[in-house]
Amino acid sequence: MDQKLTLKLNQQVITSAKKYAASRKLSISRLVETYLGDLTNPTEQAPEISPFVKSISTGKRIPSHVDIKQEKAAYNEALDKKYQ
Repeated sequence: MDQKLTLKLNQQVITSAKKYAASRKLSISRLVETYLGDLTNPTEQAPEISPFVKSISTGKRIPSHVDIKQEKAAYNEALDKKYQ
């Protein structure tokens, strides 16, 4: 059974939420209901990692000082030069 709920929110948040909901063809009520439902009743668990993926994992992480976008751009540029 649906019930009414009154919320007080910052006007900027409301405006942004309305745009977000409209772009997804949802009502604000449905958006809030879905969010609160997901927040309070998480149904999705982290996906199980297959033994194969675990076996090829190195456990290494990319250092925080590395700019991934810059590295990808440099790699793409090198490939462009190589295959011209």
